[in-house]
Amino acid sequence: MTWETKTQYSQDEFLKLTEFCNRSDNSIDNRNRAIALGLVNENVLVAPGAIIRLQDVGSIGRNTFIGLYSYINGQVIIGENVLIGPHCSITSNNHIFNPETQSFQGKNKAKPIYIGDGSWLAAGVMITSGVRLGKANLVSANAVVTRSTEDYSIMAGTPAKCVGKIDPQTGAYNWFNKGER
Repeated sequence: MTWETKTQYSQDEFLKLTEFCNRSDNSIDNRNRAIALGLVNENVLVAPGAIIRLQDVGSIGRNTFIGLYSYINGQVIIGENVLIGPHCSITSNNHIFNPETQSFQGKNKAKPIYIGDGSWLAAGVMITSGVRLGKANLVSANAVVTRSTEDYSIMAGTPAKCVGKIDPQTGAYNWFNKGER
């Protein structure tokens, strides 16, 4: 098999870069990845494969971890001490229907997203345009958050609903019974 590339990198550089981006999931490399992306706040870590395209790279708070293959785009502000699991999608852009073309191409509307301090987004979470996630929210795996949330909420489902609250004094999870909330 003949090696071909259309990039400015040599085969050796390309192979090293590919390995670094896909195999090096450790604190030092995750911190170096964050620095390379301009995320200089204290102890921001970025796992391999994450794509981060923010309007303001300073909008990620200290002690934040961004998981494997997550996608963050647009007007997004992430608080401090936030955990973002693998394969999460947080994008402030929303395609809108264009009657002229009868499609969703060509028109976008962006609304900022805010992720509250101390929140945890488990694997596969999606946060949609305009959502303000409260402080210390737990968003369960594969939830799709389409509306803003209160502090200490436990969110689950598609679309996500509040299924419980976290006690800020004890850290206990208090689950709602059917019919509550």
